[in-house]
Amino acid sequence: MLFVDDQSPDGTAERIREHAAHDPHVFLMSKEQKQGLGAAYRAGFAWALDHGYDVVVQMDADLSHPPERIGSLVAALNHADVAVGSRYVPQGSVQNWAWTRRLISRLGNLYVRLLLAVPVHDSTAGFKAFRADALHAIDVLGSTSNGYCFQIENTWKAHRAGLRIAEVPITFVDRTRGSSKMSGAIAAEALTKVLAWRWAELTGPRVHAPVASTHARSVPS
Repeated sequence: MLFVDDQSPDGTAERIREHAAHDPHVFLMSKEQKQGLGAAYRAGFAWALDHGYDVVVQMDADLSHPPERIGSLVAALNHADVAVGSRYVPQGSVQNWAWTRRLISRLGNLYVRLLLAVPVHDSTAGFKAFRADALHAIDVLGSTSNGYCFQIENTWKAHRAGLRIAEVPITFVDRTRGSSKMSGAIAAEALTKVLAWRWAELTGPRVHAPVASTHARSVPS
C-alpha cells in the first residue's frame, strides 16, 4: 500500500510512518507542497508504474471507499481494463450524504454522460482499479486535471481509447472525520474542462475508437 500525503494537517503521515516501520508492504510518499488531488494521484500512479505493478487500485484513505470491495474490483479486471467502484449502478449506494450533495453528484455524472457520451454511471468515482497497460493507454501521467475532474478525465480517456470498463457496485459512506475537499473552484474546473474536451472533439480531427471493445457493464455484487 502506498499512501500519498499531500500535506494533510491531520497527522496522517506520522501514523503511517509508525506503521510502515513494522510493515514492509506499507509505503509513504509525502509531497513537499500541496498541489491538489490530481497531482497526488499522478505521483502515486508514477510510483506504481515505476515499481512494475500489473494492477493499480486507487482509493481514498478515509474509509469512504470500502476496502472489502478491492477484491471485487481486481477480479473485474479479468474481463475489463478498468473497473469502477460505482455508487450509481444496481446494488450501489451512498450513505450519510445530504440531499444537496447527492443531487450535485447525480447531476455531475449526468452532465458527463450527456456531454461526453461516456456510458459509465459514476464517472466521478475515485475508487477504481486499472491494468497497468490501461494507465499507459490513457497517458495518466499526462493528465491535466487537478480536482475531482481527474476522475472524469481518466474515465473519458479510457472510453475514447476503446478500453473495456466495468462498474462494480459499492456502498459509499461519507467520512466521519475531516471535511470534503469539494469547492466551487473544483466544481468549476469539472464543468469547464468537460465542455472544453467536448468542444475539442467536435471541432478537431475525428478520432474513431475501436467500438467493438468499448463498453461499460455493471458487475453484480
